[in-house]
Amino acid sequence: MFRSLRGFNYRIWFAGALVSNVGTWMQRTAQDWIVLTELTDNDAVAVGITMALQLGPQLLLVPWSGMIADRFDRRKLLIATQVVMALLGAALGIMVVTGVAELWHVYGFALALGITSAIDAPARQAFVSELVSEKNLPNAVALNSASFNAARLIGPAVAGLLTVAVGAGWVFMINAVTYAATLASLALLRRSELRVAPRAPRGPGQLLDGFRYVARRPDILAVMAVIFIVSTFGMNFPIFSSTMASVEFHHGAGEFGLLSSVLAIGSVTGALLAARRERPRIRVVFLAAAAFGASCVIAALMPTFESFAVSLILVGFTAITLMTTANGVVQTTTSPVMRGRVMALYLAIFVGGTPIGAPIVGLVANEFGPRWALGVAAIAGFVAAIVGVIWIMVSKDLRVRFVRRRFRVVPRNDTRARAEVELAIDETVARRG
Repeated sequence: MFRSLRGFNYRIWFAGALVSNVGTWMQRTAQDWIVLTELTDNDAVAVGITMALQLGPQLLLVPWSGMIADRFDRRKLLIATQVVMALLGAALGIMVVTGVAELWHVYGFALALGITSAIDAPARQAFVSELVSEKNLPNAVALNSASFNAARLIGPAVAGLLTVAVGAGWVFMINAVTYAATLASLALLRRSELRVAPRAPRGPGQLLDGFRYVARRPDILAVMAVIFIVSTFGMNFPIFSSTMASVEFHHGAGEFGLLSSVLAIGSVTGALLAARRERPRIRVVFLAAAAFGASCVIAALMPTFESFAVSLILVGFTAITLMTTANGVVQTTTSPVMRGRVMALYLAIFVGGTPIGAPIVGLVANEFGPRWALGVAAIAGFVAAIVGVIWIMVSKDLRVRFVRRRFRVVPRNDTRARAEVELAIDETVARRG
């Protein structure tokens, strides 16, 4: 399960990323909470807009961010993006602490952070392949996900307590300090042991090479379609958790942070189980999408805060199984020289639907209640699973046939199945004279 941690470089990177991720989740939790309760009057749409501004640039900048990740030294690139994000966190913290922050300020910082993250994310994803062997890459991807979600377990709970104790502004300031952990890990890496990927050469048409590559890969297209549907309408967890905590159960920031942490319990478990697998399988992506839909139905029906919190363990488990497996499938089946561009496109698909989905889900929560917003997430999971089933049927050239009073899935050229169908028809004709 933890085999990638045997290497010095990955071990150092993992530790630094864990600390930084805790700070990131602290800031996300505090940011969503002040937008919902301090800068607006429980306006879920405002939370959705904040999420859209922070995540939308990954969709708009995908041709350039992927190209940057493939052309430049990823270690130096990550140092630059981490410094910028630290400065943004500190600046927003100062504004909130001094009491001058308004809603449009938060929108502006969310957009700036989103632009920086759009450049950081594909480089960060592709950089993992330089830290471990190709054989250990699926394990490293899964452990990265475990780190991210372990931070989700710790960060929101700490943010909720600190928001109550000292205010959200200081949470932003602490997040700015945590970026030092990632910067330290990047400085301590043994550069001689890095598996530096070949850099993309300069030339015409490179911005679109990632799109062309993916267009020739129907398996990656199917995975991205599933991820787009679920991430757009299903993974708006800040909206679900904040509105369920404040509107449905009438609780405060501490309970909101607790819900995010409980969600992460299932996420960490799912990521660690994914790390045990020898390689990611595409069918697990489709099964996890269906399971995610079912878990959201269960969560929407929970009558009390406690039962809803417990149900989020299953939601987190199915969501992270889907995300980690999909990420692993895309990374391990992509050519190293194209990995940055393909991962930029994957991440754009993953978060780029948020500008569409988050405001819609927020509007549903406002108009019909947060339970119906979870219903939208459930539908997204089921629709994504259907897309996966259709892809399997087409790629394997399968057909559904009704044979001897039951449905069977068989290859289109299955002579045995054809013979059984013809026999069943003959028997029917004979019975009817």
